Amino acid sequence: MNTKKKPKFLRRTSVRLSKLGKRRKKKQVWRKPTGRDNKMREQRRGKPAVVSIGYSTNKEIKGKIKGKNPVFIKNLKELEKIDKQSIILLGNIGKKKKIEIVKKANELKLEIANLNVKKFLKKNERKLETKDKENKK
Repeated sequence: MNTKKKPKFLRRTSVRLSKLGKRRKKKQVWRKPTGRDNKMREQRRGKPAVVSIGYSTNKEIKGKIKGKNPVFIKNLKELEKIDKQSIILLGNIGKKKKIEIVKKANELKLEIANLNVKKFLKKNERKLETKDKENKK
C-alpha cells in the first residue's frame, strides 16, 4: 500500500477552490505565488508560508535519526522514561535546563542528535562557574 505524505506547502487558493487539491492528490502541487498584490509573495504575517531554504532538516541529524526512535525532551522526567534505542532531540528549553538534561544524558549514555555534547558542556561550564562565583560574593 502506497502512503504518500501530504505536501506541507499547498497553493494559496487551495482552501477556497476545492479543484486545486484539497482532496485531489494530483493537483497538490506547489506553485510559487506571483502577483503584484499577493500577500503570500510579500511574506506577510498571518499568511501561509512560502517554500524557501531553511525548511529542511539538517542532513547530519537526518542520518543519525535514521533507524532509531527520535524523542523530543523538555525536562528530566521525560529523560528518565527513555529506552536505550531511542535518540534525544532537544529544543525549546532554556540553557539551565538544557545543561541539566545533557549531564544526565551523559550519565545514562544516551545519544543527543542535535547537539555536540562535549563542546556544549565545555562552553557552558565556564559560564556557570563565573555565575556561581558572582552569587557567592
